[in-house]
Amino acid sequence: MATDYIVGIDLGTTNSLVAYMQGDSPVVIPGEDGLSLVPSVVALDEKNQIIVGNAARKYLIETPERAVYSVKRLMGRGVEDIQQELKFFPFRLADDMQAGEVLRIKVGDRTYTPPEISAHILRQLKRNAERFFGGPVTRAVVTVPAYFNDAQRQATKDAGRIAGLDVLRLVNEPTAASLAYGLDKKKNGIIAVYDLGGGTFDISILKLHDGIFEVIATNGDTHLGGDDIDNLLIMIALDDIQGDLKLDVRRNGEAVARIRKAVIEAKIALSSQPFTKLDVELPGGQRYQREITREAFEELIAPVIQRTVAPSTQALKDSGLKPEQIDEVVLVGGSTRIPKVRQLVEKLFGRTPHIDLNPDEVVALGAAVQAHILGGGSDITKEMLLLDVTPLSLGIEVAGGVTDKIILRNSTVPASATQHYTTQVDGQTNVAIHVLQGERELARDCRSLARFDLKGIPPMVAGIPRIEVKFLIDANGILQVSAREQRSGQEAQIEVQPSYGLTDEQVESMLLESYDYAEEDFRQRQVIEARHEAETILGALAKGKKNQAWRNLSSDERRHIETLERALVTVKEGGDYHAIRKGIDVLNEATTHLAEMMMDTAVSTALKGKTMDESDLGEGPQTGHPVGKAEFE
Repeated sequence: MATDYIVGIDLGTTNSLVAYMQGDSPVVIPGEDGLSLVPSVVALDEKNQIIVGNAARKYLIETPERAVYSVKRLMGRGVEDIQQELKFFPFRLADDMQAGEVLRIKVGDRTYTPPEISAHILRQLKRNAERFFGGPVTRAVVTVPAYFNDAQRQATKDAGRIAGLDVLRLVNEPTAASLAYGLDKKKNGIIAVYDLGGGTFDISILKLHDGIFEVIATNGDTHLGGDDIDNLLIMIALDDIQGDLKLDVRRNGEAVARIRKAVIEAKIALSSQPFTKLDVELPGGQRYQREITREAFEELIAPVIQRTVAPSTQALKDSGLKPEQIDEVVLVGGSTRIPKVRQLVEKLFGRTPHIDLNPDEVVALGAAVQAHILGGGSDITKEMLLLDVTPLSLGIEVAGGVTDKIILRNSTVPASATQHYTTQVDGQTNVAIHVLQGERELARDCRSLARFDLKGIPPMVAGIPRIEVKFLIDANGILQVSAREQRSGQEAQIEVQPSYGLTDEQVESMLLESYDYAEEDFRQRQVIEARHEAETILGALAKGKKNQAWRNLSSDERRHIETLERALVTVKEGGDYHAIRKGIDVLNEATTHLAEMMMDTAVSTALKGKTMDESDLGEGPQTGHPVGKAEFE
C-alpha cells in the first residue's frame, strides 16, 4: 500500500514553499532547480503553456502582460477593492467584469480567477513533493494570514481543491511559525509573532504551555507588506524618469517591470549595505540611474512600517499584556530582514527579536508540523495542540442597520454561539438574515458575507416568534449559519459563500478541466522541463568552447559536437519531448571526453599552484543530467 504523504504549504505573496516532517524535524522540499523557494509567479509562455516559479520570472520583464505575481493580494477580493494595485500591477481585468463577482485577470489571451492562478502555484508545490517522495501527495495543511477574512480563506480552499489537494486545515501564518519555533525551543512562555511578508502583515500573541499553542490575540492588515515598499520606490523612479529624462513610462508594462526588478534588488542590497545604485535600461535605449542610501531608504519606508505599530499595540491590548511580559518575539516574512523593521520591533517590545529561524521558511515548517499532527503525529508532536482564534467578529444585521456581533474577534476556534431574535411587524412570515464580518457598529461599514431568508414562519403578533440564530466557525475559520423559529420548527441554514467566492459549480468545472487536460498538461510540462535542460547543456557547451580543452579536441570531435549542438538547438524549439530528450542524451555522450579533458586541465592547474576555484572546473558540459539554475535567474 502506498504511503499517504501529508505536507505543509506556505502559499505566499512573493514566494511559496512546501515542507514535511523528516523524523522529528520539519524540512522544506526543494523544487526542480534545487531551491526551497518557489516564486509565486505564473506566466504563459510563447506556446500558451503555464510556467510557474523561477522559470516564469523572465516573463515579468519580457512580456509582463503574460505574467501574474502577488496574486495573493487579490484572493477573495472584488473590483472595488483593488484600484490601488492596478496602478502598479501589469494586470488587465476581463472586459465584462461586474462589481460583486470573482475577479478575472487577463493573462495573454486567456482569463483566470485568483484561485485558479494560486492553484497553479499549489500544483507546482504538489509536483515538487511528489517528485521528492516518489508517490502521490493529495493532502495538505495550507497557511493563510491570520487577518484573512472569510472570503479570502474560502478562496484559498478553492485554490487547493482546483489543484487536486484536500486541504485538511487552514492555519494562520503566525500560529504556524510559533509551531516551528515551539518545536525548536521546547519552552513555555508568551511569544509574539511579527509577520511582515510581501503583501500582508500579521501580529499574534501566543501562550506556549506544555505543548499547547494558544493564540491569545491577533491583529494585522491584509494589505500591507513588502509590495508597498516596492511601490513607493517605483513611484519615485517613475517621477524621476518623467522629470529628468522627459519620458512617461507609467503605461509601459515592460519598463515598469524592469524598474520593479531593480528596486527589489536595491531593497535587498540595502539590508546589508550602506548604499546601492538603481540602474535600469529603458525602452528606447535610455538609462535611469540613481544612488540610494540606506538612510534615505529608511526615511522613505518609515510610513509603511509604522503602519505595523497600531495592530501590534492593539494585539497587546487585546491580550491584556504589556511588552515586558512577552518572553520572545519571533520574526516571520522576508520584509523583516530590513534593519529598520527589526529596530522598530525591538522598540515596540523592548527586546531583541528572535532571528535564529529563517523568516522565509518558518511558516512552511510550522505547517508541516501541523500536517504531521493531523496525520497522527509522533512522540514529539502527539502532545501538541493548536488553539487558534478568529481574527474578526461575526454577526448579523438587526433593526436600524446595526451590527449585532455573535462571535467576537479573538474567539478560539472552532467556536459556536447562539443569539435569539424576534419579528418587528405583526404577521411577519419571512425574516432576512444578513451575515456580516467586522468590528464596525453599522452593517454598511462591515463586510457582507451572505444573505438568506428564513421563510414559512406562522403569522404571529410582533415580538412573539422566537428565532434562534446559530453561528458555527470551524478550525479553518470558515463559517456556517443557521436560523430556526423555535415555536414552529421552521429552519434555514447556509454555509457562507462569501462575496467574490467561487461557486461549487465553478470549482467543480475547474476540477473537471484539470482532469480533462491532465495528460496534455503533463506532456507540456515534460517539454518545458526538457527545453530548460537543453538550454543548460547548450549554455555549458558555450562556456566549454572557451576552454583550452576544446582546442585540444580533434577537428572531427569538434565538428561532431557542433553538429549535435545545432540539432539540439533545432529540436528544442519544437514540441517533441522525446526528440529533445534524445538530443540532450547524445550531446551529453559526445561531450564526455571534453568534460574529462577540462577536469584534467583544472587538476593540472591546481597542482601548479592555482586553486580549483580559480580554474575553469565546472564550466563545461558534464555527463549525466546537468542540474542548472542559470536559466531561472
